[in-house]
Amino acid sequence: MSAQLSQSTLLAVPLAPLAGAIIAGFFGKTVGRRGSHAITILGVLIAFILSAQTLYSVAVHGARFNETIYEWMVLGPLKMEVGFLVDGLTAMMMCVVTFVSLMVHIYTIGYMEEDDGYQRFFSYISLFTFSMLMLVMSNNMLQLFFGWEAVGLVSYLLIGFWYKKPTAIFANMKAFLVNRVGDFGFILGIGLLVAFGGTLNYAETFAKTGQLSQMVFPGTDWSLMTVTCICLFIGAMGKSAQFPLHVWLPDSMEGPTPISALIHAATMVTAGIFMVARMSPLFELSDTALNFVMVIGAITALFMGFLGIIQNDIKRVVAYSTLSQLGYMTVALGASAYSVAVFHLMTHAFFKALLFLGAGSVIIGMHHDQDIRNMGGLRKYMPITWITSLLGSLALIGTPLFSGFYSKDSIIEAVHASTLPGAGFAYFAVIAGVFVTAFYSFRMYFLVFHGKENFHHKPFPGEHDHHDDDHGHGHAHTPHESPWVVTAPLVLLAIPSVVIGFMTIQPMLYGDFLKDAITVNAAAHPAMAELASHFHGAAAMALHGLTLLPFWLALAGVVTAYVFYMVAPSIPATLAKVLRPLIIVLENKYFLDWFNENVLARLARALGVGLWKGGDGALIDGLIINGSAKTVGGIAGLVRRLQSGYLYWYALVMILGVTGLMTWQLWPYIKPQFTALLGF
Repeated sequence: MSAQLSQSTLLAVPLAPLAGAIIAGFFGKTVGRRGSHAITILGVLIAFILSAQTLYSVAVHGARFNETIYEWMVLGPLKMEVGFLVDGLTAMMMCVVTFVSLMVHIYTIGYMEEDDGYQRFFSYISLFTFSMLMLVMSNNMLQLFFGWEAVGLVSYLLIGFWYKKPTAIFANMKAFLVNRVGDFGFILGIGLLVAFGGTLNYAETFAKTGQLSQMVFPGTDWSLMTVTCICLFIGAMGKSAQFPLHVWLPDSMEGPTPISALIHAATMVTAGIFMVARMSPLFELSDTALNFVMVIGAITALFMGFLGIIQNDIKRVVAYSTLSQLGYMTVALGASAYSVAVFHLMTHAFFKALLFLGAGSVIIGMHHDQDIRNMGGLRKYMPITWITSLLGSLALIGTPLFSGFYSKDSIIEAVHASTLPGAGFAYFAVIAGVFVTAFYSFRMYFLVFHGKENFHHKPFPGEHDHHDDDHGHGHAHTPHESPWVVTAPLVLLAIPSVVIGFMTIQPMLYGDFLKDAITVNAAAHPAMAELASHFHGAAAMALHGLTLLPFWLALAGVVTAYVFYMVAPSIPATLAKVLRPLIIVLENKYFLDWFNENVLARLARALGVGLWKGGDGALIDGLIINGSAKTVGGIAGLVRRLQSGYLYWYALVMILGVTGLMTWQLWPYIKPQFTALLGF
């Protein structure tokens, strides 16, 4: 491709998966199972190839694109349109979304082969890919919001894919409601930008940052940018599952495993991170908003990691790992290290998708038992799943030379260099999180792939043996390696999980790749400048990393997990008894679900009932509607009595009327005589 990007080529990127979704969704019975997966995989493959070509043009030739594709409507000076903005940030996201989606599509052939909703599932995941591409390619906030809501809708459909399963229906409703809370803040932020900036276009909004930074929120002395950025970030808190709007993501594991990799590793949950990075020119105007972002991310990174330690469902361990890593990305955003957050987003997408799909492969091999306490010794039965899962785990904990090391250590260093008030707490959280991440990751790894083979007798039978997705495999079986359509995506995801960080850290963090996509006030926020001054190449960074605290904390986490679960399993059992009150808190997820269900939900219900009975019933229906009807009826009843139909009555009324009118007209003249007659 030349340095110029073609509009028609870019348009084909989201439309190819959309076409596959339509065909599989509406004509799935006609084209059959093979036709459904073939057409959707072809659509995503086309999107990936075109995205890779676009990334090449952007990275090598410096190509850029920012144009309107379709003008929907014009309201005065406000234009509502569909348009694409392609720069380094967009091109990278396009490739990540389409590549991970392609791997998930191929993987699904093996994982969902016995499911009755086969065609429907392929339609949903292709539709999700289209929605995410529209989000990341947008050049205006209207299209951003469309993609934002579309991925939320499709995630609702995917989480509740097994709609006959009560827990799945509860989970998708929970995800929907929690995301509505975040989206309310998001649309308020967009509304403030439109109200005071007068445009939905990114470039036009960013061009007005000078005047926007001088404005205050009406009726207060608060900075308009502080209020706007916090509102926008509340949207990111919902979509990217930040505390306290994180509660939906662990329950979303009720959906099929492929969507866990697609939605909750690489795409939907990273939409909030992408949005804040895209809005960096606005966030740079408010240290208060950045500090808020950093503290929320630090809380999520540390406290969600703690929850991963006590999980026994293999998918939920990886889910809480996702929450923790999203917290790391958010901390980087708060430190104004937007490029580092995006870098970790990319590396995390590969190794977390690998871990989710690896967990799915284990579930297949274990005949849909998800309890890691019923596993053990799978290494010799599932060698490909074992080695790829090990590589993914090493990347997750930040092992030097692996992709996660470069992004995770860069986040820690950026937070350390930050001058914001919350940086001290955030630094402690991300440092402590290194040990926690290594511990729960290798706890799962050792219990699944090493040690005693518990699948013969299943010490914890029944807990995960009889899901709706188990296709009748509820009893013990000898594990087996998954088919090639499952293991091939694992191998293809393992490669970037190992090498992508080494290959891309220099251009993404210290080169020009993201230069025009991200804005940083280096004087006020020196984190990136500090990182650049200490960077001497990827190899040197890895060697230096062997001497730093994060590496030794990660190693300590791995060793502790090995001792606890391979050498002396009595230690965690004893600790569980001693620390029982703490375990209860963790098992109840800090009682946030209890608080939401028993306090917020009841308050919302009481408010709803009050508005229904008092507002809708008494005021609107009772007073306004029924009251006005009764008033009109009463007046009509009185008037009806006057309309008797008798001529003498009408004559009398006419005489009385004429007499009254004459009296009113002559009253000024007869008043003196009348008052004299009465003696006044």
